[in-house]
Amino acid sequence: MGFFDKIKSGLKKTTEAVSQQFEDIMASFVSVDDDLLDELEEAMILSDLGAGVAAKAREELKKRAQHQKVNTASELRALLKEVLTDMMLPDAGLDTAGAPAVILVIGVNGVGKTTSIGKLAARYTAEGKRVMLAAADTFRAAAADQLEIWAGRAGADIVRHGEGADPAAVVFDAIAAAKARGCDVIIVDTAGRLHNKTNLMNELAKIDRILTRELPDASRETLLVLDATTGQNAVHQAEEFNKAAKLTGIILTKLDGTAKGGIVVAISAGLGVPVKLVGVGEGVDDLMDFSRADFIEALLPAAET
Repeated sequence: MGFFDKIKSGLKKTTEAVSQQFEDIMASFVSVDDDLLDELEEAMILSDLGAGVAAKAREELKKRAQHQKVNTASELRALLKEVLTDMMLPDAGLDTAGAPAVILVIGVNGVGKTTSIGKLAARYTAEGKRVMLAAADTFRAAAADQLEIWAGRAGADIVRHGEGADPAAVVFDAIAAAKARGCDVIIVDTAGRLHNKTNLMNELAKIDRILTRELPDASRETLLVLDATTGQNAVHQAEEFNKAAKLTGIILTKLDGTAKGGIVVAISAGLGVPVKLVGVGEGVDDLMDFSRADFIEALLPAAET
């Protein structure tokens, strides 16, 4: 099953919740006037695009509709898809060109961080790459235990220390082990403690110094894992983490469990951080590279005839 089919299936709750609203609006189409645009804006907000993004989309839709002389509901639907697609950042895959590549993964407890790391590890080992996991979330012993289970499933190596150990020391040892074993990818799990941002920032800064010193030429990704079911709260988390770390991308999990999948647009268009991976199921292959065009097509499917 390709990305479009999986994202379409994963967005079933969202499309069921919002498509009827859009269909009702399109069915009443006479012309692109302020009343129609207001209704579309409200529908976008209810889809969890966020008020700011919905307002920008409304204005852009109005401008383009006037310029292109939109006369039918189908033309308006196509134009709305075009506007939302253009508002989102271009698709960007993970940069793992420099060996060993480093993927730093952050996020609060319960968002699916460890599971996402495990699925990434399984992906790369399936591609024939050797993967090293660094259990740098030493704040919770359970985090390292869970990561070790995933390492076993994925066939990846792992470096872990005891609970309360210095996360940067774990990363240092993981780098040394990865170099010795010829690993292609190092995936670092970190503690995401938003309630104490000073500790978080200091921790990430220390890890960053170790990585820069020990692997100056390595490609680097800093990915924030967010739970799509938390809606606008996920946007707030992203805003805070983006202040603490230079995010290169978002992993959005549990997209199949929410009726407000428009959060993807809110994050990409509103924060300026690309959504790089989305989780659309429990399977190990259900963490998929993101495609904005396929996502918008699944979010606003063509009317059934």
